[in-house]
Amino acid sequence: MSATKKSNNEARLKPVRPSGKTDDSIFDLIYAVARQIPKGRVTSYGAIAKAIGSGKSARIVGWAMSNAGRVKPKVPAHRVVNSVGLLSGKHAFKTPNYMQELLEKEGVQVKNDKVVDFKTRFWNPLEELF
Repeated sequence: MSATKKSNNEARLKPVRPSGKTDDSIFDLIYAVARQIPKGRVTSYGAIAKAIGSGKSARIVGWAMSNAGRVKPKVPAHRVVNSVGLLSGKHAFKTPNYMQELLEKEGVQVKNDKVVDFKTRFWNPLEELF
């Protein structure tokens, strides 16, 4: 996507790159990418894994998202879904419908636990950040 087509929010996103410090954990990298998902957009566990250079680690991203409720600053874990748009992580929220409620509050439609217009709503960190 060209810079002229990006919205104001997307144009302000900053690339996330590992610092090279030994204290950076994979969860820190995952959370840094997830914090940049724009409101009204979603991404997948696999897309985040690829963005941090660990393409086969989608399950680790899922584990990180299930623990994101205890992390400061906040992580918008509700914007991370599986590769076809299913709300597969909804069990990690305070109620079974809370993930959907948060997405709908941002204008993302969900039907039968799946993001409507997933391809349109999909935010690819590799294209948007790098």
